[in-house]
Amino acid sequence: MQTRRTFLTSSAAMLSAAALPARRPQAERAPNILLCISDDQSWSHTGAGGDPIVRTPGFDRVAEEGVRFPHAFCDAPTCGPSRSALVTGQPIWRLEEAGNIHSTLPAKFATYTELLEQVGYAIGHTLKGWGPGRLPPGGRTRNPAGDKFDNFEAFLQTRGEDQPFCFWLGSYDPHRPYTAGSGQESGKDPAHVEVPAHLPDHPIVRDDILDYYVEVERFDGRVEAALDLLEQAGELENSLVVVTSDHGMPFPRAKASLYDYGSRVPLAVRWGDRIPGGRVVDDFVSLSDLAPTFLQAAGLEAPAEMTASSLLPLLESLASGQVEPSRDAAFIAMERHDGCRRGGKGYPCRAIRTGNHLYIRNFEPTRWPSGSPNAKDCARGIPYGEIDSSPTKTLMMESRGEPGIDHLAELSFGTRPEHELYDLRSDPGQLNNLAGQPSAQQVIGQLRDRLMDHLAATGDPRALGLPAPWDYYPYYGRRVNEDWAVDEPPA
Repeated sequence: MQTRRTFLTSSAAMLSAAALPARRPQAERAPNILLCISDDQSWSHTGAGGDPIVRTPGFDRVAEEGVRFPHAFCDAPTCGPSRSALVTGQPIWRLEEAGNIHSTLPAKFATYTELLEQVGYAIGHTLKGWGPGRLPPGGRTRNPAGDKFDNFEAFLQTRGEDQPFCFWLGSYDPHRPYTAGSGQESGKDPAHVEVPAHLPDHPIVRDDILDYYVEVERFDGRVEAALDLLEQAGELENSLVVVTSDHGMPFPRAKASLYDYGSRVPLAVRWGDRIPGGRVVDDFVSLSDLAPTFLQAAGLEAPAEMTASSLLPLLESLASGQVEPSRDAAFIAMERHDGCRRGGKGYPCRAIRTGNHLYIRNFEPTRWPSGSPNAKDCARGIPYGEIDSSPTKTLMMESRGEPGIDHLAELSFGTRPEHELYDLRSDPGQLNNLAGQPSAQQVIGQLRDRLMDHLAATGDPRALGLPAPWDYYPYYGRRVNEDWAVDEPPA
């Protein structure tokens, strides 16, 4: 891509606000970058995505005036690792400790924020940036999203005239806990809730989803306000705006799992007349693709270690539907979430998601995927601790054995086999594992080979037969008692 921003021609250049040139015509200036990222929102819960209840005018505007990606996936369905992949442009298996939540992001891994700052961008974030975890053990002194500000407006007041910015508009919504009953109090009708197939269709679940919607809407209100602020400042058309989430909703068999409700996220991108708007692009994309996208938009080359691919060719295309045939799959991973097994062990698994199938490889199938039923084994002191506490979770735990709930509870809390295969054409809810059927072996073999080849090509120790250290990295979260400790790695 040819660099049109003359003061950004060298990635080694360091510019202070005082050194920035006089105000240029908008077309000649480097683009601003605004990343709006919610905390625990599944892909379908936007107005533009077709949800009949939730109201998301901010997301919907970006989608209408830009591009919506219905097949966008996080790199890992857990906060810290997902955000590490996003900011570095690399999958979690390349990021050492950052592959775990409540860990650190080693300073040796370049971030798009740092590279943009080096060429004169003002960077900053509000509310939740990278995290949760501790940065000093990794050699960093500030959040990879930049310095923290009270809000977007306060950040804009600190930048130099004509200085381009890269801002991370974070949120703690719709992360739990919720205000019980807030959904119905807001006027939402539980009868209109589309209950995901993996959850019981029960009044408690419907109300829980309504309460979740309230927080989705609160995040979207911040997006809408940020768009208005940019428009009032005359900056909107020169701003690359992205609205997404770090991973899926905090419900059983969603967050902290590789199924769609854990890993598939909303994604819409707007950039004035640089992006032909009103399009839906069906290519499979990952959040890690955003790092090289932002760099290329600024006229910079991504470092070679950023293995993700820029979305700019898709954004600048005139086409809808499938634009690049090679983007026909997403690769997703999980290591240790909140440390809810004896000895602080994780649940290592990898997945390939195509248009027709989801294949999952569970590397330690004897472990509890959602955490041990014994609360003492969990860093958070709750049973099945990889799943956030909620009315839905309590209902499913207390109603095991009841028709309509027992099977779904087993899918959420029980152990899983080494291989899982779901045919999304007949089973979009991903409830019927076909891996044991003879007729599925050819498909499993093809997807397994493609997954493992991709993992090996990108340096995943689990595919290369190398020691996989994630069970043994320090956990910088809360331990509940002296019995909970991370084992030493084998000699």
